[in-house]
Amino acid sequence: MSSPPASGPPRAVAVIGGGAAGLVAAVFAARAGARVVLLERTRRGGKKIVVSGGGRCNVLPSAVDAGRFVTAGSPRLLRRILDSWPLPEQRAFFEHDLGVPLSLEPETGKLFPTSNRATDVRDALVDAARAAGADLRFDTLVTSLEPGEADRKPAGWRVGLKDAAPLDVDAVVLATGGLSVPKTGSDGFGLRAAEALGLRVEPTYPALTPLTAGDGQAAPHADLSGVSLDVAVRAPGDKKAGRGGVEASGGFLFTHRGYSGPAVLDVSHLATLSRTLDDGGQPVLVRWAHRDAGAWDAAFQAPGPGTVLGDLRDALPARLAEALLSEADVPTDRNRADLRRDERRRLVAVLTEYPLPWTGDEGYKKAEVTGGGVALSEVAAHSLEARSRPGLFLCGEVLDAFGPIGGYNFLWAWATGRLAGRAAGAP
Repeated sequence: MSSPPASGPPRAVAVIGGGAAGLVAAVFAARAGARVVLLERTRRGGKKIVVSGGGRCNVLPSAVDAGRFVTAGSPRLLRRILDSWPLPEQRAFFEHDLGVPLSLEPETGKLFPTSNRATDVRDALVDAARAAGADLRFDTLVTSLEPGEADRKPAGWRVGLKDAAPLDVDAVVLATGGLSVPKTGSDGFGLRAAEALGLRVEPTYPALTPLTAGDGQAAPHADLSGVSLDVAVRAPGDKKAGRGGVEASGGFLFTHRGYSGPAVLDVSHLATLSRTLDDGGQPVLVRWAHRDAGAWDAAFQAPGPGTVLGDLRDALPARLAEALLSEADVPTDRNRADLRRDERRRLVAVLTEYPLPWTGDEGYKKAEVTGGGVALSEVAAHSLEARSRPGLFLCGEVLDAFGPIGGYNFLWAWATGRLAGRAAGAP
């Protein structure tokens, strides 16, 4: 009886990028039996993890609606990728595998580490990667990525390093992020490398970013800076350009430069994308309170004494109430009983369909994520391996997909990092 063939040496895998997706990729590639080296340009890695959520890290949402993700690719493909690691299994990984218990913040539906320390999340991932056998090299700058020598079987990949000899590996996981929050180390290297290797990259743009107003002049609502409230925001989209509208509700904040808060961030990509594609500014419409037009109209026609300003102050911050009344050209001392029909119509419109006078955005410096990236059609759904470049796997923000505020983008990073890492490390 013949003996089974001897197994070959472990597969050599380089993970480029030590952020959320890269750390998870390193964990699962090493656990698959590969000899893994993680290359990260910053001193400790995971900087976006550490700064997220005000230093708390919104690890996951408590529920997921895949339809809220944004991609120019196939929604069906995106769902297949997300389904590779369902939310309950991700939560179990953090709580039971990494030992990072999570707690629900009921008012937002977000899951944070019970310790409220983002560093606990980053450190647990680093420890897990090392425990699995990965070699983590921080303060290491990757300068190039090229297919290996043709006479190698398989040819593999050559990773160029600054001030060090290049690495020859069997597979590469590209987890370099996008362009957002450059202070964390994101410089677009992965996007440039993918494009140079012939992969299609969708146009990139800042997403989940504050909007600005004024074009260098004083912002129209600078005197309202610091005022916050819950609102509903809508960007209608552009059907002719193939972009559907989007709606969001939640916190809204006036800043000295414009507008921020979760509701603004969640629709900002339609505004920034419209500017990127040079097809004009996308309207952003705000409903300032929970009342719709019919409810406001009825309130202003209700019998009895009272001023219009008093009605507004019952539902809105006082400074905002006064500003909106002025913009509707209604006197601040107008009694409800004396409100003319034309005044009432203008006021209802201002309260429920207010066109936000934005003129720009805070760009990648303040953007939570990068819109666009390597097209999902360029990778295989079951492995995230590039279809045209065997041995190259992509994950995280470098891919063309992002979700709303609330842990969705970490969910994507964890899911794609695991999928790419396991496939890259498989014998």
